Amino acid sequence: MTLRNPFLPASPLAGLPIIRRGVTSHRASSWDRTGGNRDFYQVQPGETCVMAEIEGAGSIKHMWVTTRCYSPQYLRKLVFQMFWDGEESPSVSVPLGDFFGVGHATANHFWSLPLVTTFGNRRGPKGPFSAAMTSFFPMPFQKGARVQIVNEAEEPIENLFFYIDYEKYAEDLPEDFGRFHASWNRENPCEKIVHQHPYQDPAPWDLGGVNLTGDDNYVVLDTVGRGHFVGCVLNIDNFDASNQQFTWPGEGDDMIFIDGEPWPPSLHGTGTEDYFGMSWGFPSGEHSTPYHGISLGSDAQEHFGKWSLYRFHIEDPIHFSKSIKVTFEHGHANDQANDYSSVAYWYQLDRNGPIKALPKVEDRLVRRWPEHGLWDR
Repeated sequence: MTLRNPFLPASPLAGLPIIRRGVTSHRASSWDRTGGNRDFYQVQPGETCVMAEIEGAGSIKHMWVTTRCYSPQYLRKLVFQMFWDGEESPSVSVPLGDFFGVGHATANHFWSLPLVTTFGNRRGPKGPFSAAMTSFFPMPFQKGARVQIVNEAEEPIENLFFYIDYEKYAEDLPEDFGRFHASWNRENPCEKIVHQHPYQDPAPWDLGGVNLTGDDNYVVLDTVGRGHFVGCVLNIDNFDASNQQFTWPGEGDDMIFIDGEPWPPSLHGTGTEDYFGMSWGFPSGEHSTPYHGISLGSDAQEHFGKWSLYRFHIEDPIHFSKSIKVTFEHGHANDQANDYSSVAYWYQLDRNGPIKALPKVEDRLVRRWPEHGLWDR
């Protein structure tokens, strides 16, 4: 029997005493090159700001970003992009706010192991400016990296402050190091399937209708290749009051199809709330844990309003050899027509073709609910 080397670190914390060879530390930031205190970039509408352009082999270890922009919903209008190894199409292309874990073009305080947003109560005249957004996702590359923000707002980014901390390596990356990917999707609204209910006021487990294919589920990620899925942020605008039997969206099962398998998939869950680590509705409201939580909750009755939920598969990545399709029912058996959007995070080798294209700005903006008087939440 071969015993594990007791000196190999079991965690990043345990590995801190190891002094690594052939590794150097670097930073790209918005510091003022004149020596003054204007430590920010300005980005005009339609412009692309390259935040980091790195050569050779290395890995981004930490990113921090904060912005000031007077365009309403600017967190959905600014696009965060990353390119690895000289590729022409990005491996990451996500609205800035959504990438860092909170959807709906807003900001809110939450923390997790890979993503953190720190948000104060002070707001500017047209949006939250006191949000600091941080990522600790490792992002390796062999032949260089480029990180950039595209300003698709109608107003300039008055202040773009950032840190991008990375390592450079004297040796090549191992061949099994996947590249970090993130993509955004939205269905607004999801197409509802009407079912007949067997009872007047059914309990959640007695709702009518069945789903034996998963074909009409909301899709978080659909990609071809080899890699592993490491998590998602799911944003739900729960406004569909037409189904008076049950207006709670959390009964929608998670279904993750691996390598083109038919229904039922290898990973079939019991409900949206369960996948995101909760139960019996969202009784806790907003809360943070290392791997799952609610980064944005609603105070509206009957669960109406905006929600952002996160789940990271840090200890339990979901492996695929040929393809993966990550889906959720929108309500039980897809019986609700709400606004769903999401960010998927995954690592992949040899991606064949571009990731899902980001919709135009007007198709990313948050909807209003005048019938409920809801806007901020």
